[in-house]
Amino acid sequence: MLKTALQPKWIGTLVLALVLATVFVVLSAWQFSQSETEPVPTEDITETAVPLTEVHEPEQAMSVAEADRIVDFRGEFLADTQVLIDERLQNGDSGYWVVGAFRPEDAPGDNIIPVVRGWVADPAEADALPAGETLEIQGRLLPPEAPGPGPREPDAAGMQVLPTLSPAELINVWDQPGYSGFVVAFQVLDAGGEEVGAASSSSGLEPVAVGPQPEASGVNWLNLFYGVEWVVFAGFAFYLWWRLVKDDHEKQLEEARLDREWQEQWRAEQLALREQNRTKD
Repeated sequence: MLKTALQPKWIGTLVLALVLATVFVVLSAWQFSQSETEPVPTEDITETAVPLTEVHEPEQAMSVAEADRIVDFRGEFLADTQVLIDERLQNGDSGYWVVGAFRPEDAPGDNIIPVVRGWVADPAEADALPAGETLEIQGRLLPPEAPGPGPREPDAAGMQVLPTLSPAELINVWDQPGYSGFVVAFQVLDAGGEEVGAASSSSGLEPVAVGPQPEASGVNWLNLFYGVEWVVFAGFAFYLWWRLVKDDHEKQLEEARLDREWQEQWRAEQLALREQNRTKD
């Protein structure tokens, strides 16, 4: 079989298999590198409040390290920006998130960020937006939701109802530049330090509780599977070459066997013919 493998055509095929295997190994290494995802921050990090502007920049995609952090910021709600987000569950009941556009004082470029003020079962129960009043907010920074299908008609009170909380869509609704994420407010304090948000006893809003996301594996299993798959392809390239050489070798052996059998049969026929001619003589 070695003699067959050393034929020029099979040496050329082996070189091609080596090139393909090299490409497959490079692709495998890339997939393995992509399988290591950015780890989710631990609770001792996410539950420590930090200024909003230190962890997230406006008009930038939110990373895993930025999402789920508890943030503090100071500023004011913008007038006439309150909207409702439909089909939000609270203790098993479906209702609405009440959301307003908030402009942090230290946000670059006067960017705004959507703030979930609380939850209501009936839009009529929503408090009026405390626009123009300097407030201090603490809440959890969350990644954006994608715009969803569904009606966007205002309710009976004139507030617009949206199917999802998409900052990209709200930026167009409010015509203001903003952050890519949003904040669920846990605490809203006025200039005197009094609670004026959903946690206030006088508010018709219920606080929205959002806990830290569970710690997840730092491995992207799909990329890991693809990496193993490319290694298998690299091995298959050599197997295919070996199988083709083996088939060619067996074909040559079979042809040689048929040649020997034909030669032996021809000799036997010639000897029989000579014997027959000798007998006649």
